[in-house]
Amino acid sequence: MLALPPAIYLPAPSGCQIIHPPWEGGIRYRGLTRDQVKAINFLPVDYEIEYVCRGEREVVGPKVRKCLANGSWTDMDTPSRCVRICSKSYLTLENGKVFLTGGDLPALDGARVDFRCDSDFHLVGSARSICSQGLWSAPKPHCQVNRTPHSERRAVYIGALFPMSGGWPGGQACQPAVEMALEDVNSRRDILPDYELKLIHHDSKCDPGQATKYLYELLYNDPIKIILMPGCSSVSTLVAEAARMWNLIVLSYGSSSPALSNRQRFPTFFRTHPSATLHNPTRVKLFEKWGWKKIATIQQTTEVFTSTLDDLEERVKEAGIEITFRQSFFSDPAVPVKNLKRQDARIIVGLFYETEARKVFCEVYKERLFGKKYVWFLIGWYADNWFKTYDPSINCTVDEMTQAVEGHITTEIVMLNPANTRSISNMTSQEFVEKLTKRLKRHPEETGGFQEAPLAYDAIWALALALNKTSGAGGRAGVRLEDFNYNNQTITDQIYRAMNSSSFEGVSGHVVFDASGSRMAWTLIEQLQGGSYKKIGYYDSTKDDLSWSRTDKWIGGSPPADQTLVIKTFRFLSQKLFISVSVLSSLGIVLAVVCLSFNIYNSHVRYIQNSQPNLNNLTAVGCSLALAAVFPLGLDGYHIGRNQFPFVCQARLWLLGLGFSLGYGSMFTKIWWVHTVFTKKEEKKEWRKTLEPWKLYATVGLLVGMDVLTLAIWQIMDPLHRTIETFAKEEPKEDIDVSILPQLEHCSSKKMNTWLGIFYGYKGLLLLLGIFLAYETKSVSTEKINDHRAVGMAIYNVAVLCLITAPVTMILSSQQDAAFAFASLAIVFSSYITLVVLFVPKMRRLITRGEWQSEAQDTMKTGSSTNNNEEEKSRLLEKENRELEKIIAEKEERVSELRHQLQSRQQLRSRRHPPTPPDPSGGLPRGAPEPPDRLSCDGSRVHLLYK
Repeated sequence: MLALPPAIYLPAPSGCQIIHPPWEGGIRYRGLTRDQVKAINFLPVDYEIEYVCRGEREVVGPKVRKCLANGSWTDMDTPSRCVRICSKSYLTLENGKVFLTGGDLPALDGARVDFRCDSDFHLVGSARSICSQGLWSAPKPHCQVNRTPHSERRAVYIGALFPMSGGWPGGQACQPAVEMALEDVNSRRDILPDYELKLIHHDSKCDPGQATKYLYELLYNDPIKIILMPGCSSVSTLVAEAARMWNLIVLSYGSSSPALSNRQRFPTFFRTHPSATLHNPTRVKLFEKWGWKKIATIQQTTEVFTSTLDDLEERVKEAGIEITFRQSFFSDPAVPVKNLKRQDARIIVGLFYETEARKVFCEVYKERLFGKKYVWFLIGWYADNWFKTYDPSINCTVDEMTQAVEGHITTEIVMLNPANTRSISNMTSQEFVEKLTKRLKRHPEETGGFQEAPLAYDAIWALALALNKTSGAGGRAGVRLEDFNYNNQTITDQIYRAMNSSSFEGVSGHVVFDASGSRMAWTLIEQLQGGSYKKIGYYDSTKDDLSWSRTDKWIGGSPPADQTLVIKTFRFLSQKLFISVSVLSSLGIVLAVVCLSFNIYNSHVRYIQNSQPNLNNLTAVGCSLALAAVFPLGLDGYHIGRNQFPFVCQARLWLLGLGFSLGYGSMFTKIWWVHTVFTKKEEKKEWRKTLEPWKLYATVGLLVGMDVLTLAIWQIMDPLHRTIETFAKEEPKEDIDVSILPQLEHCSSKKMNTWLGIFYGYKGLLLLLGIFLAYETKSVSTEKINDHRAVGMAIYNVAVLCLITAPVTMILSSQQDAAFAFASLAIVFSSYITLVVLFVPKMRRLITRGEWQSEAQDTMKTGSSTNNNEEEKSRLLEKENRELEKIIAEKEERVSELRHQLQSRQQLRSRRHPPTPPDPSGGLPRGAPEPPDRLSCDGSRVHLLYK
C-alpha cells in the first residue's frame, strides 16, 4: 500500500481526487495527518481509503476503496453508507439462544430475532423483536430459572459502609440504590435461585477512624460476610488493606483514588466507580482544545487527591503543559488561595471533597479569584447544589458562593447510561432514576451521592452475577456459598475470577473491569451556567474521542488566557528632548568649526602664535567629537534595529573618549607645561627662553594613545552589546487581561563595571590634577602661552561638570530621559564653555584692535591690557635699542672719516715745515699749537653720544 510522504503534493493527473465521507461517517487516510489531508486534493495511484462510522452505525457497501490508474476509485457504482444498527446485546441471551433471521451481523433494519431459553429456565419478556431504524421493537427478555421458594433459600450477607455525612455524603443516595438492587436481584429466578442477598451496613461518615470501628464489628460479629462494600477512597483504602487478611473480596461503589489500582497492595479490590485518573486524560484534552499551556493546582491533603495529581502531572508533562504552581491544604485553604492569586494562576484544577470545596470558594470570592479571567476545574461528583448548601464553617452568603463558582468546569465519570436502553435488570437509566427518586426522602439535588447511585446499583448486580457463576447456578458445577468462611481461600479465588470476568449492561452503562479492578467508562464534561450544570461534551479516553456539543459559555465571551498576557514595551527616549539637545549639539559643532577656522586663518598673527594655536585646534576638534557623541547617545530602538545597536554603542564610546582626550588633553598639556616651567624659578630659567612645541604635541599624543589603547583592549576582550533591563509589570488603566512589562535598552558588556572603574578612575585623576595645576599657575604670566589663564578657567568648568555628571548618570541609568539629559547637557555645556573661554577673547581682541591686518601695526601699538603690559614694554625697548645701534654706527663711520682727513693734513704740514726738536720736559715745542685730533675728538664723541 502506498503512503503519501508529508512533503509531496501530487498534481491532478497523477492520482484520484479526494472524495467526501458518508453522512455520520468519516474516511481514514492511512499514513497522513489531518493537516496533510487538508492541504492536498489528489491521492496517488494504489492508495487505499477506509470508511468508518460514528456511534452505533455500520458501513453498508464497500468499506475500502482503492485508487486506480485511470483516476477513479474502485466500486464507485455502489455507495457506502453509515447505517444505524440495533443493539448487539439482543444477539446473545444468557441461559438461552437467539435466532437471527432477515438480516446479517450486525443487526440492520428488517432483521428479526427469536429468543428461546434452556431447560429449567423460562422466558420473561417478548420472544421476538424486530430491528427498525436502530431500535428493537420490544425490550430484551431474559431467561429465569424456576426459583426455590423464599422459605428454602439460604442467606448470603454483604457488609457495607455508607458515608451518610462527612467529606462525601454519598451514602444518602447509594444506600437506597443498593437496597433497590437487592430487591431486584432477589426477585429474579435466574440469578442465585437458591440464595438471598442480605445487607448489613453502618455509617462510616467518610472517616477512616470511624470506619475502622465498624469494620471490625462486621468481621468479628456473626453472620459471616461474603463481601465488603465501602464508600469513600480513604475508607476503601483501609478496608481493602485489611480484607486481604480475611480472604474477602472488596467491591466499592464510590472510591476514585488512583492508589486503589495497585494490585500488589490491594489484590482483592474491585470498584464500579472508575479511578480518578480517568478524569486526567479529559482535563488534558480540554487544556489542548483551548490552547492552555500553564495550569495551577490546589488539593486537599489526602491520598486520593495526591495520587490523582501526581498522575495529572505526568500526563500534562507528556502533552507539553506545565503545572506552574501546586498548592495543598489540610483544613484551611485561605493561604493556598492567596498564593494562587499572588502567582497569577488562571487555569486552576481543584481536588477536594465537597465540604472543603465550599471553604475554598468562599476564599476564592474574598480574593476575587473568579470571573472572566479564571477557569476552575472541579470534580463532578458533588451534589448539584453543593455551593448553596448551608455550611456554618464558612462566612459567605449563597449569592457570593454562586458568583464565585459561576462558569467552572467539571469532569465526571459517566455514571448513568446516556442511551435509554434496557439494562440487565430490564430497566432503562431513566426508569432507574425515577424509581430511585421515589425512594429518596428529599430532592435529588440535595441528596449526597445521587450521581453515584447507578454505580452502587450496578455493584450489587456485578456481585450477584459473580456469585451466580461461583455457585454453579443453571446446572453448572459450582461451590456452596454457605460454606464460605474467612479461611476459605478457594471460594474467594472463584469469586475473584468471576468478578474479574464480569461484563454486562447496567444502568450506568457497560460494566467491565480492567486488570487493576477499576471500572472503564466515559467522561462527562459539564459547565456551571447560570447556577446549574449544563452538559458540554463527552470524552472516551480509550479511543481519544471528544464529542463536543458547542454549548460552552464564557463570562468574557471566549476562553481566557492561561496567564496574564504580558506585553513587552520598550521605554524610548523622549523625542522632544533628543531633538532639542541635538540642535544644541549641532550649533556647538558649528561654533567649534568657526573657532577652528578663525584660529587657522589668523595663525600668522603674533598674538595667536603665542597661544600655541595647534593645541587650540586640537581642543576645537575634541569639542566637535564630544558634541557629535550626543547623537549616538540618544539613539535607541525607536530609531535603529537590534543589529545596529552594537555599532551605536561603539560610536558612543569612541567619540566621547577621543573627544575628551583631544579637548581636555590639549588644555591639560598647556597648563602642565606652564606649571613645570614656572614653579622652580632658578632651575627653569633656560626653559623659559625657548619652548619646543613637539614636546607639547607628544604629551597630547600620549594621552590620546592611552585612550585608544584602553578602548581597543576593551572592545576586543569584552565588546559592548545590547542588554535589556526589565522593570516591574504595570497594569493598564483599561480592564483588559494584559500587563505591561517595561524594558529599557542599554549598552553593556560582561565586565562593564570593571572597565568603567578603570576609565573613570584614570579620567578622574586627570581632572583632579588639571584643577590642581590650574590653581597653582593662576598668577603666572608668560609670553610663550598667553592664554593659560583662560585654559585654567575652562579646566575648572569641564572638571566640575564631569565629576558631577558621571556618578549621577550611573545612578539614573534606569531613567532614560534623566540620564540622557544629564550626560548630553554636560557635554554640550562643557564644550560651549571651553570654546567660548578659549576663542572668543582672541576674536574680540583681533576684531577691536585690528591686529590681524599686519604684524607692523601690531608692533606700533601699545595696549592697556593688564595681561600684556610686559610684552608691550619689551617691544618698545627692542625698537629703541635698534635705533640707538643705528645712530652709533653712523657716528663711528663719521669719526673714521675725520681721522683719515686729519692724517692727510698732518702729512702735508710736515713736508712744508721740518720737525722741531722736542722739549726736554717731554711736552710739545714751545709755542706749538695743540694737535687737532686731541682738541676735537673727545668732544665730538661726547656730542655724538648725547646728541
